[in-house]
Amino acid sequence: MPVRLDAVDRKILSELQKDASRSLDDIAKTIGASKTPVWNRIKKLRAAGVIKRTTVELDAEALGFEACFFVLIRTSEHEADWQNKFLKALKNRPEVLEAHRLAGEIDYILKVLVPNARAYDTFYQALIAEVRVFNVTALLSMEELKSGGGLSLDE
Repeated sequence: MPVRLDAVDRKILSELQKDASRSLDDIAKTIGASKTPVWNRIKKLRAAGVIKRTTVELDAEALGFEACFFVLIRTSEHEADWQNKFLKALKNRPEVLEAHRLAGEIDYILKVLVPNARAYDTFYQALIAEVRVFNVTALLSMEELKSGGGLSLDE
C-alpha cells in the first residue's frame, strides 16, 4: 500500500532527488519550512521505506566505463532453481547496473556497464558459463539521452 504524502513531503522528496547532499538548511529554505520539521519528516520517510538509501552518482565515462549494453535474454528455463541461479549470477556481477524480468517475448533485460566491447565479451562468456540461456542479444547504447530523472511527485 502506498504511503500517503502531503505537499510538504513531496517538496522535500523532490529536493532530495535533485541533490541529497544539500544541507538541511538549504532544503528547508527552498521549500519554505524550518529545519527541524524537515529533518523529522525525512526520518519519517526513511522509516516508512519511502527513502531507501542515499547514494552518490558517479560519472561512468570519467572512470573508464565507456560501453553501456542492454542485454536481452530469452530462456527456456523457468524453474525456481534456474531463476535462483540466474539471480545469484547477476548479483555477483558489478557490471550489471539493472536487471528486470519482463512480460512478452524477452524474459530479462540487463543494463551492463563496462569499459569496452572486450570487457562485455568477458562478462558474457562468464554469464553463459554459469547459467544456461536460450538466446542473448546485446544492444550497444550509442548515447545516453536521459537518465536518473527521479520520480514525478506531482499530485
